[in-house]
Amino acid sequence: MKYIDLRSDTVTQPTDEMRQAMHDAEVGDDVYEDDPTINRLEELAAKEVGKEAALFVVSGTMGNQIAIMSHTKMGDEIIVGSNSHIVQNEVGAAARLSGVSYAIVDNPDTKIYKEDVLSKIRTENVHYPDTGLLCLENALANGTVVSLEEMKELYQTAHKNNIPVHLDGARLFNAATYLNVPAKKIAQYTDSVTFCISKGLSSPVGSLLCGSKEFIKKARRMRKLLGGGLRQAGVLASCGIISIEKMVDRLQGDHDNAKYLATKLNKIKGFSVDMDRVQINMVFCKVNREDFDFQEFAEKLLEKGIKTNSGEGNTIRFVTNKDVSKEDIDYVVECIREII
Repeated sequence: MKYIDLRSDTVTQPTDEMRQAMHDAEVGDDVYEDDPTINRLEELAAKEVGKEAALFVVSGTMGNQIAIMSHTKMGDEIIVGSNSHIVQNEVGAAARLSGVSYAIVDNPDTKIYKEDVLSKIRTENVHYPDTGLLCLENALANGTVVSLEEMKELYQTAHKNNIPVHLDGARLFNAATYLNVPAKKIAQYTDSVTFCISKGLSSPVGSLLCGSKEFIKKARRMRKLLGGGLRQAGVLASCGIISIEKMVDRLQGDHDNAKYLATKLNKIKGFSVDMDRVQINMVFCKVNREDFDFQEFAEKLLEKGIKTNSGEGNTIRFVTNKDVSKEDIDYVVECIREII
């Protein structure tokens, strides 16, 4: 059975061109830094986000944690959003790996503002940890995008207080697509940034951590510490090159399909989507139907060849991706109507 998978954009399959590129990839040993395909990907990634250097890592989580390890010292505190991936989905790694604590910002829209940063910065006091890092997201985990003006204000506020800024840009190119700017316009307001090639950009594995040459030199050592030293990884990097060169421009199609899906869901009684918050390829749909069983709903969709998450609270997240067409969305909506 062919499945329509709306659980995430991490489920995207590599393209035929990527599969061929893996077969043909020129490889070396990346620990010795002599894998030519890895080197090419890292140079391309750094250029794309306007940084001096980049480091290929196996996941966004690894990239974020290496960044925290490289920016901070044991005992520091990092400013971070309550709904961020670093807090919610990285197994508390920052505490275990870097020995840092969280100064959590908890706003209803999950954004961090200048006032939040100023209120969380620790003053000089023997009782307090040092504020070591500001961690941002763009796009946010709720599918919305932080504007360039907001990014600039946060960056300047942090730097005035000698605090570096790391951006979890897992879906950086989705955010850039929404803002209609190159990714480097967002990344200019960061000291380091990660972005995933294994989500909407369709590579099978990998993320890039980007920053200054000195920062990446330290980050490479942290990657080795985590057991992330890679050998003939050019087979994976070959896909990443295609992701950056050819898959960014197609992200708008995913965004358009998300809006199309949201519009359709809003026509179903008891289903509602805030259209203003459909900014990238994520649709958060609230369900207000009596005795609605989210788990049973997901199971019935699966029987019809549709994969979704069962939902959290009263909300289901649908994520469009390159393997989901407009016709697929029509089928999904038809099945939802049948089930309810």
